[in-house]
Amino acid sequence: MDTRKLVAEFVGTLALIFIGAGSILAAQAAGGGVNGAGLITVALAHGLVIAVMVSAVGHISGGHFNPAVTIGAWVTQKIETAAAIGYLLSQLAGGLAGALLLRIAIPEDIWRTQNLGTPGINFVSDGQAVLIEALLTFFLVWVIFATAIDPEGAFGKVAGLAIGFTIALDVMMGGPFTGAAMNPARAFGPALVGGYWTGHWVYWVGPIAGGVVAATLYDMLILRRRTPEPRVEMEP
Repeated sequence: MDTRKLVAEFVGTLALIFIGAGSILAAQAAGGGVNGAGLITVALAHGLVIAVMVSAVGHISGGHFNPAVTIGAWVTQKIETAAAIGYLLSQLAGGLAGALLLRIAIPEDIWRTQNLGTPGINFVSDGQAVLIEALLTFFLVWVIFATAIDPEGAFGKVAGLAIGFTIALDVMMGGPFTGAAMNPARAFGPALVGGYWTGHWVYWVGPIAGGVVAATLYDMLILRRRTPEPRVEMEP
């Protein structure tokens, strides 16, 4: 396994948690909270950090930074099993490291008010939260396949930007209801370090289900249909 890929996935996920979850704490410290203008700030922070990291190291590892993306790629045979396991471990470790650094860097009286930026469920049931996370992740993985995994996608030009925009718009919709994690590692790191596990299963079931469905549909309906059928030579 290429250690460069594991390092890229680790650093990218660390950045997502430190900046993404950190933006929630920053919005709280600034007095705006995560509603209104604070929601826009949080959405942009999540979107920008992924756009930057995908652009920076996407050519090394593909820029997954998300177990739901890696599992979707594995299900559609875009990544081998050993590599997928390495990616998953690196992503979870990166999420944990990002949360640890965030806890060290931010005063406790600030991070505890927002559970260290751990995504939480508000206004909806657990079942509705699973559906929201699944749909948000569906859109994310669909865009990743279309821009980064599809060999005809525009990876070198707009993949990072498109993926970052997708995360930002997903957070704008889902943030008030589920925190719009779309990523088990995004939920796991802060939950473990902050000790906040309420509804945690939602952030595994929803994103993985949505990611697998998006990956499978894109692979079956677009990638495989593009493959030319073999020509059959007629005997004279």
